[in-house]
Amino acid sequence: MKKVENENFDVIVIGGGPGGMMAAGRAAESGAKVLLLEKNPALGKKLLLSGGGRSNITNNELSVRKFLEKFKGKGKFLFSAFSQFGVGETLDFFHAHGMPTKLEAEGRVFPKTERSASVHDALRVYMKKWGVVVHCNSEVSGFQTVNGAIVGIKLKNGQHLSARSYILSTGGTSRPDTGSTGDGFQWLKKFGHSVRQPTPALVPIRTKEMWAHKLTGISFKEAKASMLQNGVPQRTRTGKILFTHIGLSGPLILNMSKDIGELLKYGKVALVLDLFPRLDHGALDRSFQATFQKLQNKKLKNVLPEIVPAAFARLLPELLKLDGNKEINKVSRTERMVLVKFLKAISLTPTGVLGLEKAVVISGGVPLTEVDTRTMRSKKHGNLYLIGDIIDIDRPSGGYSLQFCWTTGWVAGTYAAKKS
Repeated sequence: MKKVENENFDVIVIGGGPGGMMAAGRAAESGAKVLLLEKNPALGKKLLLSGGGRSNITNNELSVRKFLEKFKGKGKFLFSAFSQFGVGETLDFFHAHGMPTKLEAEGRVFPKTERSASVHDALRVYMKKWGVVVHCNSEVSGFQTVNGAIVGIKLKNGQHLSARSYILSTGGTSRPDTGSTGDGFQWLKKFGHSVRQPTPALVPIRTKEMWAHKLTGISFKEAKASMLQNGVPQRTRTGKILFTHIGLSGPLILNMSKDIGELLKYGKVALVLDLFPRLDHGALDRSFQATFQKLQNKKLKNVLPEIVPAAFARLLPELLKLDGNKEINKVSRTERMVLVKFLKAISLTPTGVLGLEKAVVISGGVPLTEVDTRTMRSKKHGNLYLIGDIIDIDRPSGGYSLQFCWTTGWVAGTYAAKKS
């Protein structure tokens, strides 16, 4: 660990993830002398993995009120912060720092390059422009306090550093391989903050049916998933799904995973997938008839890839007890309806959700009631600011997590730079 020169910094940011980089850049832009400490060899390890390596930076909902509805009841706490730096400001920021964006389904915004490295680069350019001092391989072991006030931090190498204000951006406990090991929670407990035990919030699920595991990598851009327990419908959502070697993932499943995990505590859960949610049974049947008519001299097994991805098509004849070698013009309506009904109601059995090691976002952390969300300042310590995953707030997949980091980071950086 390299020795850090103590240059009488105004602000020290602990954690070089997306929120930390934004906070450091903003504090420096606001006139503060800023030090950013990261325990990994490089900044933004989790950011580079986000969105499958593409980084879904925000969701294109410019109305603050509508955007915050996705945070459920806790959104009301964040209105001031998002009014200062919301979706529009985020898009302006990245465009101004040389990163054009593209809009995809459900309002998801990605860098036009489709590379998380572009987001990373824009933040590095921002910090460099305003003179942020960055030190990686610099692990913090804790805070120093005198009479309850924070007066400094201690590094693992024994070095002591001090600043006027501190921004804690250590993340939660999701993807601990990226450095999010919950250190910040332990420090905050010592400061008198309450911390709700972190649990996985957005996470893939395991399913029982082995045949579905053979569909690894197959995705459907729009599917409908319905949860049932004891035959009683619980919740239905529509969105993108991805089949994996152990179950299901994709934005739709991630957004349902917390509810599935809760229901599994009380018994067996059924997950019913409709792969053609825009068509009722009759319309889907007519669509299949048109395809069959066009390819009437081919065998069923060679026509099914026109309906579903090839790997899925290869499984269907055996799965549905259909003769794949039968010529299409000899396939009966009854056989066709077997296919229609299956694709409109594929029943899978969730057996569990993956752990924190695969979670995109955790549920848990410091309650919003212990944070002044106009400034992101801790209500326990006047010179400590909390941002990103350290705060307990559930949000859906679709750009909401990174937007939460941009907003809280920018606001904390603004106020931490101010001299009281």
